[in-house]
Amino acid sequence: MQDYLEQLNDAQRAPVLQKDGAMIVIAGAGSGKTRVLTFRIAYLMSQGVDSFNILALTFTNKAAREMKKRISQIVGTSEAKNLWMGTFHSVFAKILRFEADKLGYPTNFTIYDTQDSQSVIRAVIKEMNLDKDVYKYKQVYSRISSYKNSLITVKAYFNNPELQEADAMAKMPRLGDIYKSYVEKCFKAGAMDFDDLLLKTNELLTRFPEVLARYQNRFRYILVDEYQDTNHSQYLIVRALSDRFQNICVVGDDAQSIYAFRGANINNILNFQKDYDDVNVYRLEQNYRSTKNIVNAANSIIEKNKTRLDKIVWTANDEGAKIKVNRTMTDGDEGRFVASNIFETAMNEQSSFGNFAILYRTNAQSRAMEDALRKKDIPYRIYGGLSFYQRKEIKDVISYLRLILNPKDEEALKRVINYPARGIGQTTVEKLTVAANHYQRSIFEVMKAIDKIDLKINSGTKNKLQNFTTMIESFQVINQNYDAFQIAEHVTKKTGLVTELKKDGTPEGIARIENIEELLNGMRDFVEEQKELADTTGSLAEFLEDVALATDLDNDKGDEDRVALMTVHLAKGLEFPYVYIVGMEEELFPSGMSMSTRAELEEERRLFYVALTRAEKQAYLTYTQSRYRWGKLIDAEPSRFIEEIDASFLEYLTPITEHRYKPLIDADIFEEVDHSKLRLKKPTSGTPPKGPTEEQLRKLRRLRPVKSSASKDFNPAASNLAVGTFVEHVRFGKGKITKIEGVGADTKAEINFENGGLKKLLLRFAKLNVLD
Repeated sequence: MQDYLEQLNDAQRAPVLQKDGAMIVIAGAGSGKTRVLTFRIAYLMSQGVDSFNILALTFTNKAAREMKKRISQIVGTSEAKNLWMGTFHSVFAKILRFEADKLGYPTNFTIYDTQDSQSVIRAVIKEMNLDKDVYKYKQVYSRISSYKNSLITVKAYFNNPELQEADAMAKMPRLGDIYKSYVEKCFKAGAMDFDDLLLKTNELLTRFPEVLARYQNRFRYILVDEYQDTNHSQYLIVRALSDRFQNICVVGDDAQSIYAFRGANINNILNFQKDYDDVNVYRLEQNYRSTKNIVNAANSIIEKNKTRLDKIVWTANDEGAKIKVNRTMTDGDEGRFVASNIFETAMNEQSSFGNFAILYRTNAQSRAMEDALRKKDIPYRIYGGLSFYQRKEIKDVISYLRLILNPKDEEALKRVINYPARGIGQTTVEKLTVAANHYQRSIFEVMKAIDKIDLKINSGTKNKLQNFTTMIESFQVINQNYDAFQIAEHVTKKTGLVTELKKDGTPEGIARIENIEELLNGMRDFVEEQKELADTTGSLAEFLEDVALATDLDNDKGDEDRVALMTVHLAKGLEFPYVYIVGMEEELFPSGMSMSTRAELEEERRLFYVALTRAEKQAYLTYTQSRYRWGKLIDAEPSRFIEEIDASFLEYLTPITEHRYKPLIDADIFEEVDHSKLRLKKPTSGTPPKGPTEEQLRKLRRLRPVKSSASKDFNPAASNLAVGTFVEHVRFGKGKITKIEGVGADTKAEINFENGGLKKLLLRFAKLNVLD
């Protein structure tokens, strides 16, 4: 049992062996913090702590599963099953299921994802007859989300004149009313959004002291991963639960705090020692992941931040290659460089494509990378694009399944009530909505009592509504004896969803059917997995909760032979032998939207630190001289972060050039100024100079624009252009003319450029310099 402790170095072993009390483990990138958390849990259990009394909070379900798997190998599967381990949202959703009735929610409440929440807000804005161009639903959703994470409830909002004034200044004086209506609609639908899982847990622990005491007594030992990324709401929950026994261990790295835009508060980790008595501080400073060059380069970056905790990250690994910096003309060239380099490295090093990652600051940058990878036939996967569970056909199936558990779920009902088409139109749905609001009932309840309510709906439509409610109720009966996979398979057949999709013979339609098959396969796997766990049955309720709380990375099937493309934010916690950080330009990385204060700039620097420390063997930084942004070609400037790295750790693949602004207009359009004519002369008389006479004006009006003869007389030979001539182009670089065709203004040249490949240019427009 004790041999696992021998796998730790002295710095890692110390926090593992402290059984009681508060502690903070400041863990540098790649220093083995997951191992420390895992072994600490195993050690606590070896010291007689009941696994039911341990709570471990992580930031992804994937991390929780990996930790539980490692713990199982040390203490055995049966004991590991009893641990409360998972993300903040998944653990607190579990608690809320047990205690839902205290807050007036059904036990099987629905968890709304972002799309669902935004759809409700859009409906509220429409119902209130507000201008949708002023009250943009995504912006309103973001505002409400930030309120909830800051524990500003509807009541607190209306008691805060400053907040109301700020919204009025932002030309959204009705935002509070939207917030109130949104909360009421969610409550009536028996639904919580993602932010409610934290807000309602805080409400539960604050309003019901007996509930707090019960969970304090249960969770005697609490461990929190990535503590620097906790927001105010999460911080308060952890404080409340740990207050009684104060056996709390938090692990984090202030240098990797990159989620301020989500409400993460770096002060939670900076001020941890003030929150608890006799806190022990441990530092993990040895990096096991990266080479010396990468570690030292990352240190030289992060030391520029003023707000940070003291630690010196070091490594005993090899020196390794220097960080390579490459400049290209355009983002297309940048993509081609990265794709070619990946292909060559994979061939030379006999390396899998899964060992490569391309990281960027914004999702929009992926297009040029994708184009280049496709042309090289390099397989890749984009993380953070449209999630599998956000695809229309998957949302349709999930909505039917949500209705089985919670028929009050109005978002799910509105989505599928007439899909596949069953003759229930939008007008009918609107009448049902009005009636539901009037009677303070859900739409489903109104449909069940359709004969008792005068809704001015014809008998044919009434029959269709009754058939729909009967179908959903029959699913509810069947669900009592079916697992998640069996009920989903039954629903897809009985509703006619698959039959509907089969009518569409297009490749897209076939892909949708394949996606539903993949969903069913995933549900079968889920049911099999649940059989191995304690207190689980593989039920529909368990599956829907798993889906609602899943992240993009949690659904990774671990395909080892694909290049990973993702934003730096998503790369946190991952590692790859080869990492390409692209778009290293001012206004892009650091982002032009995050440079107005020192705090924002320091967050961008931490983000770059995270990107660089994902690399194990080799890191590349690439930037362009010009890039299209918002449809305009702009002159790009290298990122300040490149300059901030100690030059001894860098190798420039292209010569360093002093950045100079290149005018976007031709200087020849301006006339030379004759300075001799600028001398002031005294007027010969007091009368002002006369304008043109009427006769002169008539002549001017008859003038026609002179046609340029340049294009008519164009002669490539006279311009020293011929097959075999070496030329240089401002965007495509150097190349050789392989073919000339056409005459006069239509003369074209086929040029094979070293970087740009084969291009056909119209010579009257192409600005080519002939090379000697």
